[in-house]
Amino acid sequence: MASAYAVAVHDLLVHLGVPEGAFTGGDITVHSPIDGGTIGAVHATPLAAVAPLIERAHQAHLAWRQIPGPRRGELVRLFGEELRAHKADLGRLVTLENGKILSEGLGEVQEMIDICDFAVGLSRQLHGLTIASERPGHAMRETWHPLGVVGVISAFNFPVAVWAWNSALALVCGDAVVWKPSEITPLTALACGALLAKAAQRFGGDYPADLSVLLIGASALGEALVDHPRVPLISATGSTRMGRLVAPKVAARLGRTILELGGNNAGIVCPSADLDLAVRAIAFAAVGTAGQRCTTLRRVIVHESIAADLIGRLAAAYASIRVGNPLEAGTLVGPLIHRAAQEAMETALARAKADGGIIHGGERVTLAGSEGGFYVRPALVEMPAQTAVVAEETFAPILYAVTYRTLDEAIALQNAVPQGLSSSIFTNDLREAETFLSAAGSDCGIANVNIGPSGAEIGGAFGGEKDTGGGRESGSDAWKGYMRRATNTVNYSGALPLAQGVSFEL
Repeated sequence: MASAYAVAVHDLLVHLGVPEGAFTGGDITVHSPIDGGTIGAVHATPLAAVAPLIERAHQAHLAWRQIPGPRRGELVRLFGEELRAHKADLGRLVTLENGKILSEGLGEVQEMIDICDFAVGLSRQLHGLTIASERPGHAMRETWHPLGVVGVISAFNFPVAVWAWNSALALVCGDAVVWKPSEITPLTALACGALLAKAAQRFGGDYPADLSVLLIGASALGEALVDHPRVPLISATGSTRMGRLVAPKVAARLGRTILELGGNNAGIVCPSADLDLAVRAIAFAAVGTAGQRCTTLRRVIVHESIAADLIGRLAAAYASIRVGNPLEAGTLVGPLIHRAAQEAMETALARAKADGGIIHGGERVTLAGSEGGFYVRPALVEMPAQTAVVAEETFAPILYAVTYRTLDEAIALQNAVPQGLSSSIFTNDLREAETFLSAAGSDCGIANVNIGPSGAEIGGAFGGEKDTGGGRESGSDAWKGYMRRATNTVNYSGALPLAQGVSFEL
């Protein structure tokens, strides 16, 4: 069944520069989660084509690495201009293909623009170190060089931003990129490729063909990318299960990985917290993107003295949230991505109820004209303890609430899950905030005070610990992951003194 939005998707793709033949008549059917209908049919990349495409990307890297960094940054600057010019169209396409509300779709494109700005500045700052040598007449330094082909495997929930985080940095670092997007959201990937091609055309003749390659299809393509020896770095975003498959394969060939995997993020709410602020922050973090972010708030750990007040406020806020068509103004929660996501949510809620949980919300919502979509009301679940289901990540809008007595107990509860992506605390007590941020506090890669665990900015490196994979993307010094380091020693004297006082006379 064709979606009611099929024509709109067609027009957006054509306007973004995607040839009609790329998204019609193919063997992979694309559905909009808004109504479950078909919005495109893309052509799968043949498995046999993966190795030749990677080889072509490698050849492009060999040429691109010779281009000065600031010149490489010019390509990313031009790409950022294309994104600015087409932000409305690409953001709307994200919503139509992914189901997140329109402001979030536009926000995802803004993330792409922001990382382009960051990378352009970085292109003039790929700096190493000058190191004091112990030998007279010698100079020592560290330098950074392009790495090679970067393989990017991305998930449906941020179908374009994650690729941009990786690609903007990789391109200014002198690398080529081979991208395997989720087979659920290939249309936005085609659009990104078209916009980059527009930027490349404006860039000029020193843009090598096949610098950015797209692999459309199922997991076998990702496996081929992971296994290929011409790909020194795999950056993969997805489930912890996926990461456990990718990591040993890349390690077996001594490659590198940047893994962005599961999250089971908590927010601790202390007695001194501003509850009005906390409720707003918790609601956005827990229900945004219909609970389908890796940084979604999934556990709230609240002091027993304020638990009834906070949970009452949250229950009232949840009851007021509008679930509906993500294109319509006022909607805060759009559809889940597919039936399996709804079934996983139902299973988790049944387990929570069996553990003694009291559930507010969580029921299916039916929308007229969108019966093929999977809409649910976000669930707030009061739990008697942090049971096994609470310690698991269910990719849906479920927020579990448990109580604590002491801050040490709260931090222990937060850290007592396999995942370690993001975390937050709501407090106006400086000692509590600093304890939470200390080595004895949160064990996550991201730790926030008086904001939720989601909504990371481009300037900070993004990633987490434990089952989250340990990778870092985006800001700070994450660029070093896309380059190789060399230590250089130059003897500008006429003598040959050896380090550590070694004597070796011929």
